[in-house]
Amino acid sequence: MADEHGDAADTPGWSRRIRAERAARGWSQNQAVEALRAHAGENARLAEKSSLLRNWKRWEAGDAEPDAFYKPLVAETFGTVTAAFFPASRPEPTAILGNTGMDTLEIISRLRVSDVSPAVLEGMHAAVEQLNNDYSHMEPAVLVEEGQRWLNRLIALHDGRLSLEQHREVLSLAGQVARLVGCVEYDMGRKAAAEATRRAALTLGKESGDSDVVGWAHEMRSWYSLTEGNYRAAIAAARAGLEAVGPGHSVTVQLWAHQAKAWARIGDRRQVEVALDSGRAVLEALPYPENPGNHFVIDPEKWDFYTMDCYRHVGEDRLASTYAEEVIRTSTTPDGIIRKPMRVAEARITLGVVAARENDLEAALAEGRAALAGNRQSLPSLVMHSRELAAELTARFPGNARVAEYVDELQSLR
Repeated sequence: MADEHGDAADTPGWSRRIRAERAARGWSQNQAVEALRAHAGENARLAEKSSLLRNWKRWEAGDAEPDAFYKPLVAETFGTVTAAFFPASRPEPTAILGNTGMDTLEIISRLRVSDVSPAVLEGMHAAVEQLNNDYSHMEPAVLVEEGQRWLNRLIALHDGRLSLEQHREVLSLAGQVARLVGCVEYDMGRKAAAEATRRAALTLGKESGDSDVVGWAHEMRSWYSLTEGNYRAAIAAARAGLEAVGPGHSVTVQLWAHQAKAWARIGDRRQVEVALDSGRAVLEALPYPENPGNHFVIDPEKWDFYTMDCYRHVGEDRLASTYAEEVIRTSTTPDGIIRKPMRVAEARITLGVVAARENDLEAALAEGRAALAGNRQSLPSLVMHSRELAAELTARFPGNARVAEYVDELQSLR
């Protein structure tokens, strides 16, 4: 698409995003510079306003990239984190187990003869890490079955002769597998089983002293409540998780995000902003994850996904659609392979909601159906978000047969 800066396809992603974010807010370039200066604070050593405006124009044109001082300020001005706005090259997925020098069969064989050496423990950590990486794309039933197998192996190992340190390590690994199994069970709509598994993960986390597992067990309770429409309970569970874990953890970011999502659905804009600002600050301070493919590690790109959801609910349609396009872009490889299908599904729903609010029935239904077409789904989340699109369509196109057909599809999904 051509614009005042030439072919947008020839400009860097961060340059296109600066323009898109500014336009979504209805800011002039002068207003954007003022916003950046406000976020910098009074004592920051900024360039003069006229010089900063020239720099801003060069950034938008893609002629110059902000330096290390200005990148965090640009990201903060637009409510996101530096690594999401100016991503480094993404690491290629690696065979995690292969790095240990053992495959799954060898690890299991050694476990059967109680060979709990440091190498075997390292292999078990790698196996659990691989399971967490498989969350986004593996068939849920297969992933649950594989997770349960590893859980049984760890429990059997725990009954053997272990040192105190090994005892804690095995309990921690079992807690990590339990939280994964609980998440996938909930994706499949097995709510009772998921809650039982979540409680087991919480117990294992407490017994092993693994605060990260404890935090995620609270996060799961918050997520369950959110998708069930119990927003106050979602906020309470997220707060309990923050108290249990404290700052500086990846899960802390998600706990703040759940609060923001719940407040958005309640309709309290101020609390949404407080929660988003708090979560963004935590994520900005964390180092870039070594393995962003791990489901229980918050990669910077996910912050745009959270923000998209909140803006959709507070009626900031231009911002919501801008973030939805960004989520789709970063979740899809250049050759069209979708890396994060569940994120893309929700982004499609967001675009559908915005289209419905603009009375574009064709686009709204197309986006809604595209969201339902993904192979990897979290059913409770997908139903919750799709129901929100259905409500918009029903309100704006009452009695429409195609809307009724879409609603029927959602009923069958439930």
